[in-house]
Amino acid sequence: MVEQIAEDVYWVGAVDWDLRSFHGHELSTPRGSTYNAYLILDEKNVLVDTVWGPFKEKLIENISEVIDPSEIDIVVANHAETDHSGALAEVLRYSPDATVICSRMGEKNIRGHFHSDWNFRTVSTGDSVGIGGETLHFIGAPMLHWPDSMFTYLGEKKILMPNDAFGQHYATSFRFNDQVDQTELYQEALKYYVNILTPFSSQVSGKIDEVLELGLPVEMIAPSHGVIWRREPLQIVEKYRDWAAQQPEERAVLLYDTMWGATRRMAEAIGDGLAENEISFKLIDIAVSDLNDALVEVFKSGIIGVGSPTANGEVLPTVSSLLTSLKALKFKNKRGFAFGSYGWSGEGVGKINQELQDAGIEVGVEGLSCKWQPTPEDLEQCRAGGKEFGRIFKA
Repeated sequence: MVEQIAEDVYWVGAVDWDLRSFHGHELSTPRGSTYNAYLILDEKNVLVDTVWGPFKEKLIENISEVIDPSEIDIVVANHAETDHSGALAEVLRYSPDATVICSRMGEKNIRGHFHSDWNFRTVSTGDSVGIGGETLHFIGAPMLHWPDSMFTYLGEKKILMPNDAFGQHYATSFRFNDQVDQTELYQEALKYYVNILTPFSSQVSGKIDEVLELGLPVEMIAPSHGVIWRREPLQIVEKYRDWAAQQPEERAVLLYDTMWGATRRMAEAIGDGLAENEISFKLIDIAVSDLNDALVEVFKSGIIGVGSPTANGEVLPTVSSLLTSLKALKFKNKRGFAFGSYGWSGEGVGKINQELQDAGIEVGVEGLSCKWQPTPEDLEQCRAGGKEFGRIFKA
């Protein structure tokens, strides 16, 4: 259903209730998502972003409720990734003379996706385009989260359209932040930040400072996924500022896989030791848990314990995948340690510690290991280790 979000500004996107994974199968999306596209009516009619290709007919149907799609004069492509540009070719089939406004890198990426010679106009920070009574202002936002990303600001309406920034994978009945469950909203906003934007936190901080220094009044933030922020819209900007600082809470997360329960028992004993130092902790069996949700717990925690039995001289594949994600996301301000059981050999703990160091996580203590099932003495050593990790963190 089309939604008017301001005078002569319409949401014409699509709600994807059934989406359960994104970026292929990289990111879990149990609450679905939306692909937000915005139609602005003026002397020149403007479409800001499109939708994922499978929803192209829905986009055209929605646009047609407001105007004939052939009357679109400008399509702004804030980002070339196909969840936003996937219906671009369909829109331009109806309006082949429309101008495609994007960043310089955006033009290269769109050409790479579609191999079409459309009417491109590239812009950068400070550029603006008058469309009649309204003016589009553009702000380059490279690495939020692609090199081609940019923001569009509708000056007279005071609406910021920042594409992937400030979004969530969250399918809802209504379009605005004050109409949805606030707990769910912030769960999905944080999960989105952690799994997509964490590696670019320094760029996020810099871009927020840059945008605020421009002094642009913002009455609405309309991202390309999830709900539109109209009630206190800058609340999500402040959250991003906090998240970009990556200051962890005084808490721990112990992530592990286990074959016959030994490594799990070690994790439980380590947790007991942490609790003795009043450090809150969570145990996550990574083999039966959602990796993306587990990474949110990593993001929030100052202490990270990773455990695996040694199998054929290596850690288990689930733990290897976790460690790869830790390196990719470049978490900051964390201390970590390894633990695990072994039978024939015990390389796993050392390999985990090395991977944690490679991920930029400080490893200041030796890992904990035991052979076969832990003895009472082994479990006591784990409890003492957990207590020591907590003491070091609080020091």
